[in-house]
Amino acid sequence: MKKIFLSIVLVNLLAACASDVAKEEVTEPATPAVAETPAAVESAPTATAVAEPAPVAASDEADLTATRSVFFPFDVDAVQESDRAVIQAHGAYLAKNGNAKVRVEGNADERGSSEYNLALGQRRANNVKKLLVLSGAKASQVETVSYGEEKPRDTGHDESAWSQNRRADILAK
Repeated sequence: MKKIFLSIVLVNLLAACASDVAKEEVTEPATPAVAETPAAVESAPTATAVAEPAPVAASDEADLTATRSVFFPFDVDAVQESDRAVIQAHGAYLAKNGNAKVRVEGNADERGSSEYNLALGQRRANNVKKLLVLSGAKASQVETVSYGEEKPRDTGHDESAWSQNRRADILAK
């Protein structure tokens, strides 16, 4: 009898551990250093979902591909709505130029352990790559790497500096 009771308790514990906890959606905007485009704000869905990209006009594409960095809120790896148009423009450029290749470098601020920041930077780079591929780039055109907290853009120790360090950079290879 004890074995049956113990088995039932263990099965219930395992079932409770296996249940998914709903994650809270991120709605915090990206840093003000990156200008929001009306098309990105109006046409984009929630921040946690990766949606089909809206087409980018050729004249806008050149302006948007000049921007090489996208920024993230604290402890978030989801691409923000305000940065989607920039990534989509890079994806459209890569789709038109099959020989072009880029490296997406994920970065984090100095808070957190080195291991955590490397993993967070990699998740950020991977999410940017996913959106580039959804925008027309081939996966073989995009390489990802994480530098964690090792390549800060601003060496300060306040929110202003940290917001510049929480980023993913799209660089030509």
